[in-house]
Amino acid sequence: MFGVSVLTQIIAHRGASEIAPENTLPAFELANRLGAESIETDIHLTKDHIPILIHDEHLERTTNGKGFVKDYTFAELKQLDAGAWFSKAYKQTQLISLAEFLQWIKPKQININLELKNEKFRYKHLEEIVYEQIEHYGVEKRTIISTFNPESIKHMATLNKGIPLALLRSKKHRRLCAYALELGAESLHINYRLLNESLIRQCQDKHIKVRVYTVNKYEQMIRCFQLGCHGIITDIPGKALYYRKGFILNHLF
Repeated sequence: MFGVSVLTQIIAHRGASEIAPENTLPAFELANRLGAESIETDIHLTKDHIPILIHDEHLERTTNGKGFVKDYTFAELKQLDAGAWFSKAYKQTQLISLAEFLQWIKPKQININLELKNEKFRYKHLEEIVYEQIEHYGVEKRTIISTFNPESIKHMATLNKGIPLALLRSKKHRRLCAYALELGAESLHINYRLLNESLIRQCQDKHIKVRVYTVNKYEQMIRCFQLGCHGIITDIPGKALYYRKGFILNHLF
């Protein structure tokens, strides 16, 4: 293996989502307490154009609501229970806005990965709204924006805000590193299935950072550390930090 000099960043997937309801303040707080170095979260746009943190386009899986996020105002979505589906201990946990999240994270020493969920629904002006809030809270230097939508990457690149962009991919592409660069992305966030030494070498040659999702198994984490991935997006940040510490100690002696 050739990349062990890179310290792989531990990114909490939707917060510490194995032990708290995903994309909620309790999950983010736990990720921070566990020592995660970055938090990944998902953004949709409400009917009244407020960025809200939830993964799915629809409400059924992680709330007691029904239908699509885009068909409700933020005030209406705030009335939903986003925690009881996970555990009775989290009953009445609310969804939060991007602004609430950024206000919470601003004083903390932790990085941010915002995934725009604009592949299925092309939310009008989502990119501009998200940029405006990032700038308002002054977290540009520790934020990455990612999306599966290549047109969104191209659009954000033309806005020239200087915030790093990451192309998300779950499918193979013959020229994946070159394709990401052509779109304007500086990073690739790939499904673990796409990870191989050849891709890592290509990205190293083109100075593209590679982060891998969703990495929860010990063997997968060790492989990412060995290959020198710049980050792993994981539901279990506490365990990942422990495994990384052991990996580093094994390579020191």
